[in-house]
Amino acid sequence: DTALKTANSGYLTRRLVDVSQDCVILEEDCGTLDGIEMTALIESGEIIEPLGDRILGRVLLDDVIDPDAENKILIPAGKLINEHERDIIQKSRIENVRIRSALTCMTETGVCRSCYGRDLCHGGLVNLGEAVGVIAAQSIGEPGTQLTMRTFHIGGTASRLAEQNKWEASFSGILRFSELKEVKNREGNFTILGRRGEAIIVEGDKTVPATKLVDLANERERERRPLPMGATLLKSEGEFVEQGSLIAEWDPFSIPIITDATGIVHFQDISEGETFKEQVDEVSGVSRKVIHESQSMDQRPTIAIHNSKKKTIIRENNTPTEFALPIKSELMVEDGLEVHAGDVLAKIPRELARNKDITGGLPRVAELFEARVPKDQAIITEIDGIVEFDTDVKKKQRIRIRPEDGKGDSKEYLIPRGRHITVHMGEYVRAGDPLIDGSPNPHDILAVKGSKDLQKYLVDEVQQVYRLQGVGINDKHIEVIVRQMLRRAYVEDPGDSTLLVGQEIARTEMNHINREMVAEGLRPVRSKPKLLGITKASLSTDSFIS
Repeated sequence: DTALKTANSGYLTRRLVDVSQDCVILEEDCGTLDGIEMTALIESGEIIEPLGDRILGRVLLDDVIDPDAENKILIPAGKLINEHERDIIQKSRIENVRIRSALTCMTETGVCRSCYGRDLCHGGLVNLGEAVGVIAAQSIGEPGTQLTMRTFHIGGTASRLAEQNKWEASFSGILRFSELKEVKNREGNFTILGRRGEAIIVEGDKTVPATKLVDLANERERERRPLPMGATLLKSEGEFVEQGSLIAEWDPFSIPIITDATGIVHFQDISEGETFKEQVDEVSGVSRKVIHESQSMDQRPTIAIHNSKKKTIIRENNTPTEFALPIKSELMVEDGLEVHAGDVLAKIPRELARNKDITGGLPRVAELFEARVPKDQAIITEIDGIVEFDTDVKKKQRIRIRPEDGKGDSKEYLIPRGRHITVHMGEYVRAGDPLIDGSPNPHDILAVKGSKDLQKYLVDEVQQVYRLQGVGINDKHIEVIVRQMLRRAYVEDPGDSTLLVGQEIARTEMNHINREMVAEGLRPVRSKPKLLGITKASLSTDSFIS
């Protein structure tokens, strides 16, 4: 296994060198006005890497302004961040900083000194002519031998998250919520319905009355946590919470399906033997009703909530209150039962929602750099809108996303049966949200959210693999490689040039053509970035050897 690992890791290094060898420091400053935004790295509420450490050795894009004193510039733009500047940023309450990056550098073939920043060999600004591409490839490939080869079952952060069943405040402060969708349950507490809600604790003390809303932009965040669906909130917005007090709790072993309306349960296509079977738990003797796949294609187990006139209740956004039940979910209500908003209709065991092995180690790094389509890829939505379920087509479930304002076309997605769908009827989703479990396809991220989001995704995912093994790699190495993967583009509209629609062309060449076109007053070329894996990218370089 070790011998194989060394060979595999060596091969990865070789491919990385092949793609990035022509990336050299060519000029002082490319003069770009673009950069990337950096924040502290937070995983499940804990700060893993503070902001100062992430931007050490980078050049600032904008002035860093002291949030406590108006118009006081702490560090001017264009300054290289050394240990001294890092400490200034750590002590102030700055949350995000924009820095220059190899990803946004405008130098034609290569990178400029300002966008690369500090050379990690000697701690000063990088020298002209330094072969940063090869250094990046070696820095990523060298720890490859320390990564594991096989797929391992989830360990570390993901399983820690699963065992948590409550959230206690790590700091005292004032509670704020962001994008929370909640409903008042029988006990008078709030139950969370959406999957995007976050709770934030901001600095503050008891003396501020809860009614007086402070200017949110000036509040300093102490802690931020995503709240899972079905969590019960025990505190309300604007309330002062003490350190260690309980804010929310949830069931760690299952994902609940919760009704947002009060009414009478009505089963559709739910019948014993056909779509569910009773299973008796041998230990406790309790019988559970578990949904299973039906033999006939046209049955879709659904719970609808009816009003007193036996009509399905319609929500404000014009969707019926219906809840599709995935396979293996467990029924918690009976037909004809009266339910209150916030009641649990069914539970999906978390094992089902999380039964994917995480491809870890080298294979995952190679998969990301080769821009392969993942094995069980998540389908992501291309537009913002409301989720609606449609009739099934040939063993596949149809999900339609309808724009909220009714302007524009709806989008349809076909989902293989048996895959766990993570959205519900009537839920509002944003472009780029996954509809089913799985890893997103990098090409989809590029098409839907653009190259900035894709770059962030690739850098973060690669870093995550190395972090699990306790290896620290500077972000800029991965950025250099990702830059090389995105250096070609498709022609969408050739304008007045001689190019063809769909032709693949280097971005630098296209910028060159566009500058000439604009100078002559002609229509420039419109293009779309194209993502190439490292093997493809190194073969498509314009050198005579490849």
